[in-house]
Amino acid sequence: MKIVVLDGYALNPGDISWDELKSLGEVEVYDRTPDNMITERAADAEIILTNKNLMMANVIEKLPRLKYIGVLATGYNVVDTEAAKRRGIIVTNVPAYSTASVAQHTFALILEFYNYPGKFSDEVREGRWSRNLDFCYWDKQLIELAGKTIGIVGFGRIGKAVARVAEALEMNVIVSEVTDVEGYENYPLDELLKRSDIVTLHCPLTPGTKGIINRERLRLMKPSALLVNCARGQLIVEHDLAEALNEGRIAGAALDVLSEEPPCPDNPLLKAKNCIITPHVAWATLEARQRLMKIAVNNVRSFMEGKPVNVVN
Repeated sequence: MKIVVLDGYALNPGDISWDELKSLGEVEVYDRTPDNMITERAADAEIILTNKNLMMANVIEKLPRLKYIGVLATGYNVVDTEAAKRRGIIVTNVPAYSTASVAQHTFALILEFYNYPGKFSDEVREGRWSRNLDFCYWDKQLIELAGKTIGIVGFGRIGKAVARVAEALEMNVIVSEVTDVEGYENYPLDELLKRSDIVTLHCPLTPGTKGIINRERLRLMKPSALLVNCARGQLIVEHDLAEALNEGRIAGAALDVLSEEPPCPDNPLLKAKNCIITPHVAWATLEARQRLMKIAVNNVRSFMEGKPVNVVN
């Protein structure tokens, strides 16, 4: 079968191998594909793998040989699954490959806000410690996480992993989840925002969750609270968050995702006070990408054997 990978660079910038996929058929791998070149590059493809290239109805209808679309991620909103279904095209995703990595990055952001290791390292190199009169040096208040309340919005695999780390740090864990949660206090979102010292978002982006963190809800948070987002940028109304940060209505934000990626230079959060931003890398550890590759290849193999797995349509 002819297999085309439209945008493989994010998964594999060169530190893992495509060989297992290549053992399954004739494979062409493109680091990136402009939208206007998708149909040209995939004209003869029976199998397409995509991460962020959009496979909407107008593209699918131009690919008569296409039988399978594999999304190289968990979220599959880049594919018109109904249009694919009408054509009898199987669509799969890769679930649960980055749980540990995202939980780890969530706490990397939290610890950067409360312990400032990057900032202090830079200041040591600038000579501030060398010029200090005492054996130790700090110019920011350091805060202990033990005893603080972390509110987890969305309690799927990643939310549960974050809770386990938080408990190891002796934090109090509360959650906001639409279904029953065993072993944790489960609050409506507004009440969770009022109670939490740290609010961390781990819910999916849906029409119901888009913009759930807005001006009104930010006003419910403690002035000392930190907002963390390693889920989807559009969960937050960014102008409202920038305003809250600049006015000191919450203490800070630590974000791995934005509503538009890469961000426009005029995104208000890029210049907001007390805002840590990393470039959507929580998922991208070597180990997570290796798992992603393994599951994606197994998805293709299972489809070819007539027993598709991780089907989303």
